[in-house]
Amino acid sequence: MGKMKKELPYILFILPAFIGYTIFVITPLLQSFRFAFTNWDGHNRADFVGLQNFIDLMGDTQMMRSLGNTLVYAATVPILVTVFAIPLAVLLNSKMKTRNLQRAIFFFPSVPSVLILGYLWSYVLNPTSRGLVNTILNFFGFNNVMWLATPELAMLSVIMVAVWQATGWHTCIYLANLQSIPGELIEAAKIDGARGWSIFRYVTFPMLAPAMTISVMLLLTGSLAVFALPFALTGGGPGLSTTMVTQIIITRGITERLYGRATAMSLVFFFIIFICTVIQLTLMKRREEKLT
Repeated sequence: MGKMKKELPYILFILPAFIGYTIFVITPLLQSFRFAFTNWDGHNRADFVGLQNFIDLMGDTQMMRSLGNTLVYAATVPILVTVFAIPLAVLLNSKMKTRNLQRAIFFFPSVPSVLILGYLWSYVLNPTSRGLVNTILNFFGFNNVMWLATPELAMLSVIMVAVWQATGWHTCIYLANLQSIPGELIEAAKIDGARGWSIFRYVTFPMLAPAMTISVMLLLTGSLAVFALPFALTGGGPGLSTTMVTQIIITRGITERLYGRATAMSLVFFFIIFICTVIQLTLMKRREEKLT
């Protein structure tokens, strides 16, 4: 009883957050499991249809296409961001006089809303002569490039903007890890004759393993659940070339009022994200153990 009295202030402190989390997260999640097995349209009585919603997913060509787009996006963005963020973090960790200004400049794209950035870049990459990039190309005598008007270039443009937007923020993750590396390790490597690339390869890069695990996990989960950037930049087009799973789920649920099928899509996609995240964390944790 005495222990309960001692912990009571802490319980009362977290109780409002726990109640809010239960009402707005746990309860809708449990309802989703129920609606996934019904034909609920948002208003009428929900009738039980068993696994029919899940069976229909296999024949939903738009869902399958959007899933392919999402997997391509989620496989590409984390790799490219990591490739750019680590060298940039090493550069910004140097003793340049302007390093603080450069850090602010590279971090700035992560500050505005992704939706705003999407609309901004839709103007920059406008496939007509009114687009900023095409205006510059026209000035130098080049023809317009159909950045957002062809399937291949549209997906490339979405990935390019996503990498540009995320690199600065993830650079900060690596930069924080770099600043925690003991200087004695670098000095010892220099005494042993290591220079430049050798120091990075055998000292710096292995010590970045924990930061890389966190960074890649955030990038992977964010990329799998992406919606705002592709929607603002291309609207999912041309055709379905940049349509992501989240957009299809919203379309099925809100536009077409197929709440049961949309909920089934959400559950399947949730387990895909969960499995991908577990695999990624397991592999990168093993990598951490080998390097450290």
